[in-house]
Amino acid sequence: MILLTKFVLGIISLLLLVACTTLLKPNVKTELIELRAGQYQLDPKHSSLIFRVNHLGLSDYVGRFNGFDASLDFDPQTPLEMKLDAAIDMTSVDVNDQDFEETLASSSWLDTKRFPQAFFKSILVTRISDGQFMIKGQLTLKSITKPIDLKVTFNGGANNLLTGKYTLGFKASTNFKRSDFGVDAYLGLVGDKISIEVDGEFLTR
Repeated sequence: MILLTKFVLGIISLLLLVACTTLLKPNVKTELIELRAGQYQLDPKHSSLIFRVNHLGLSDYVGRFNGFDASLDFDPQTPLEMKLDAAIDMTSVDVNDQDFEETLASSSWLDTKRFPQAFFKSILVTRISDGQFMIKGQLTLKSITKPIDLKVTFNGGANNLLTGKYTLGFKASTNFKRSDFGVDAYLGLVGDKISIEVDGEFLTR
């Protein structure tokens, strides 16, 4: 009888867990026109910024920045008027190697003591397809400002019961030459092209 009772309680607990999971899962709308207009702020807990650079022609070296923020003004009725601003904490570089992180922070590379932040500001938005856009903007790194193109895809939007806020999911990517921003150490060994990948969520303010 005791074993039977434990089994029944286990089944009930499992069913309740499945029911709660179902209730918490948001009803994601993927059509652009269905997304909610508003002013959004990046959710840093559910976002990542990854960079890749070729190493010796043998592999891509991958790292990340753990500290960054962004704001987005967005209206699905007028998506080409969206505004995106972002800031990256360059001191938060993370390559899973403390010694090399200190090297990257040095004056030979990112020089984070003099230039602790990098910035992106959108200038012009063009549509690639429904839900996908090219955002032309200015990247400022080590006090050097150059134009870059940021490809952005909206994954959808939904009311997030975990945060109580409407949320937009997105991914973005861009490439640029590090030498354009004065980061030119070991160009013969380490690639010049930097690839950036961002995945995350925006929350309504």
